[in-house]
Amino acid sequence: MARVEPDSRSARIQVLVAEHAARRGVRVGVADVCSAAVATLPVGGAGLSAMSRTAPNHPLCSTDDISEQLEELQLTLGEGPCVDAFLHGAAVLTPDLLTRDLQDRWTVFTEAALAAGARAVFALPLQLGAITPGVLNLYAHLPVRLNADELADALAFADLATLVLLDTRITETGYPRGGSVEDLGANRAEVDQASGILTVQLGVGIEEAFVRLRAHAYARGRRLAEVAADVVARRLRFSPDAEPDQAEEET
Repeated sequence: MARVEPDSRSARIQVLVAEHAARRGVRVGVADVCSAAVATLPVGGAGLSAMSRTAPNHPLCSTDDISEQLEELQLTLGEGPCVDAFLHGAAVLTPDLLTRDLQDRWTVFTEAALAAGARAVFALPLQLGAITPGVLNLYAHLPVRLNADELADALAFADLATLVLLDTRITETGYPRGGSVEDLGANRAEVDQASGILTVQLGVGIEEAFVRLRAHAYARGRRLAEVAADVVARRLRFSPDAEPDQAEEET
């Protein structure tokens, strides 16, 4: 099979995810990314969790009972591929949980994951610059290794999940709503730049800056990209003495 070029791969993944959203009759959400990943890759299920060093971590979606259990297990136990992928900002690929060093590394999680029905787990951090807002987790019932093209596809799904998650508000049901797939990429640099500006204004790290940016967008019912654009254009300024979701309009 011919190797797919990066731009072509990204476009193909966007189409697959958009098709899943169209079948549900909604805008693209992280649930559609998970469903499309399962349909495309040699895995049995997928889940996605929002993660932060400064706020509670929580699952956003899962495609089946096993993936739901894996999300909850890792966040509750504080160990597993998902946690390591988030902490180190790198993909954690475990083609067989029965590997001895993995059993020693994640003693409780490995036993529980195997009991749940998972044999292989792949954790892919969602990343935008220095920001890691979550992790996409894939599992398989049997030992499996992702080949080069499959891994590239998995990373493309994680990239798209990052854009969807950062560009939308999370509702209480766990499904995002907001912009279309087509305009997500244009906002990546601006969100990253705005978070950088907030690190200076607030004297905090990049993760906390992003949390403040997102809290303001959520409280005002605005898209994250719109708030980021205001920060970059100096129309909006955040103060370390204000409430987390508060900011001042600049004149």
